[in-house]
Amino acid sequence: MDNVAIIGVGIHPFGRFGAKSAIEMGAEAVRGALADAGIEWKQVQFAFGGSREVDNPDAVVGLLGLTGIPFMDVYNGCATAATALELTADGIRSGKYDIGVAVGMDKHDPGAFTADPVHYGAPPWYGEIGHFLTTKFFGMKINRYMHDHGISHRTLARVAAKNYRNGVINPNAFRRKPLSEEAILGSRMLNYPLTNYMFCSPDEGAAAVVLCRADLAHRYTSAPVYLRATTLRTRSYGAHEVHASWAAVEQAEAPTVYASRAAYEAAGIGPEDVDVIQLQDTDAGAEIIHMAENGFCADGDQEKLLAEGATEIGGRLPVNTDGGLIANGEPIGASGLRQVHELVLQLRGQAGERQVPGQPRVGYAQLYGAPGTAGVSILTR
Repeated sequence: MDNVAIIGVGIHPFGRFGAKSAIEMGAEAVRGALADAGIEWKQVQFAFGGSREVDNPDAVVGLLGLTGIPFMDVYNGCATAATALELTADGIRSGKYDIGVAVGMDKHDPGAFTADPVHYGAPPWYGEIGHFLTTKFFGMKINRYMHDHGISHRTLARVAAKNYRNGVINPNAFRRKPLSEEAILGSRMLNYPLTNYMFCSPDEGAAAVVLCRADLAHRYTSAPVYLRATTLRTRSYGAHEVHASWAAVEQAEAPTVYASRAAYEAAGIGPEDVDVIQLQDTDAGAEIIHMAENGFCADGDQEKLLAEGATEIGGRLPVNTDGGLIANGEPIGASGLRQVHELVLQLRGQAGERQVPGQPRVGYAQLYGAPGTAGVSILTR
């Protein structure tokens, strides 16, 4: 499926930027991607924009240029960026367009997401009294997983400490201060077993990708990266995503498992072929669970792999080399395109201090959005 190429990536740093709007951040990310591709906005034939907070991401054209292109807005939980990427790729795969842009942007207030009538269909009081809080979902999920598969609190801290270390050497990251495992374990408990520093933070930022027909890629770059697979899946009956009876939990696999299998099949590869990995680490437990759900290890093997340093930048399974969500935070619409930005840099050999050794050839990105939507993208050079 070498029919879509990535010829440009751009990013607006993640963090807090005062009165600067998400639309302005999105425009900066697109300009960066265009410059990386060596093209002008007027050459772009269509675009998809993803956001949770921005009602009309298409308003970014007011800052980029009113060229009249079709621009479509999407929101799909934490899988929003994967959705924008797949739809843009499909527009090219269909033969309708030659070149397009996927952009994601958001500007979130601090604190965990709670129920609201717009995004979750629940009354505001439901979240206000603690019945709907995103940290609760992930605490419940990893608590059960630790019980079933022998994962320790120390391993949770190792995930977070690794991602903070990687964030230190990422100039676009929100959190750029290393934290020890002891500091992470000793921080305030939010939702057992997850402490304050084991979670990512909702924040602000944007990212963009320029895609084109693979046979045209060498007009723009001498080192194209190919988008070999983009898949989206939702949960099936009985999956623990994120509430289910204990009896039902064993009867269904998570949506990430389905999305991962479909992506490997579409790309014609397996997990053993992947050189650099980006996983949804809304919390430290999520990264641990997703390692197994995406086929990189068996359930429970994470305990040994983390102790050995296998997921470090120089390890055999480098995960979240840019610090993941834990270091970058999560502006929902931009998060998955941040993953793609990092993978493209890694596959080009342009990741600087974060560069995975040995000339990586295959990159893998996974998103998971509660209560059960998963997206997987596979890139090759």
